Order: sequence, then C-alpha cells, then structure tokens
Amino acid sequence: MSAKRLPETTAHVRITRQSWQHGFLEGEVSAGDFEWHFQWHFRRGELSVKPSQGRALIKEPLGRFLEKQDYQLEPGGDYAFTIRAEL
Repeated sequence: MSAKRLPETTAHVRITRQSWQHGFLEGEVSAGDFEWHFQWHFRRGELSVKPSQGRALIKEPLGRFLEKQDYQLEPGGDYAFTIRAEL
C-alpha cells in the first residue's frame, strides 16, 4: 500500500516596498503560471492580492508565510514557500 503524495508548488516572493512606520509591505508573488501583486497592511491584518485570477489559491498560504516571516522580509529580497496544491 503506497501513500499518495499531495501535489506541491513552490511560490516565489519578492518584496518591493516596506514601511514599518506606515505598517505595510508590498511585493510580487508567482506560482505555476500565475503572478500577483500584493499589499499587506500588517497593523490592520489586511492582505490584498491582485489580479483576482487564481487569488483564492494564493491568498491564504501567502498570508501565513508573511505572518511567519514578517521581520525577516526586506525590500529586494527573494523568498520562497511551498503550497500543497498544483498550480
């Protein structure tokens, strides 16, 4: 009996701007054939992701990644995390 592996996709994140003073981080994320721009207003707990195509697939895992990595993320930095889905 073999265990069925869940599909995985690596999401790549690039931070383009941040302001601790104003409480936001913004950047780009790509996974599979999709690319999005995001803004995270961490003081308000708001994450916006555009465009809407495929947003439901990335918003929750991106939010978890940003919350986990928060103070380690810097503008110009390239980061990656794994999504348990095939995009």
